[in-house]
Amino acid sequence: MRHTISVLVENKFGVLTRVAGLFSGRGYNIDSLNVAPTMDANSSRMTIVTRGDDATVEQIVKQLNKLVDTLEVADYREAEYIDRELVMVKVTVDSKTRAEVMQITDIFRAKIVDVQPSALTIEITGNESKVEKFIELMKAYGIKDLTRTGKVALPRK
Repeated sequence: MRHTISVLVENKFGVLTRVAGLFSGRGYNIDSLNVAPTMDANSSRMTIVTRGDDATVEQIVKQLNKLVDTLEVADYREAEYIDRELVMVKVTVDSKTRAEVMQITDIFRAKIVDVQPSALTIEITGNESKVEKFIELMKAYGIKDLTRTGKVALPRK
């Protein structure tokens, strides 16, 4: 089962290394990791997506709480949080397919951020399901390149 864990940490040298080391040292995998500063310049929020049963994730949360620079850890459950992901995808187009790709982009409320003679670069944001559906549709046209931010999340309360 996939879990989204939010970790508020102090902005100090080596914090990311300690968190990654905790996962690798215990054989846990990180599906995605996003780190960025918060409104407080002294702290950053890590959003970690990992897989495991409830007992495994409970153990991860306990271990994260023990790290020196950790301020707060939350294991988000369904409907307790809002999440988004940003994806930039470069899609192969020609004069026949350009209009189709642009139409699909509009339907998904994505943005075309670069136009080249044989490619369009598209930015899409949304939940994982929306992003995955868009990528699946773009595969039919030919994806030249793709990059993803990983999930970012905040609690609803």
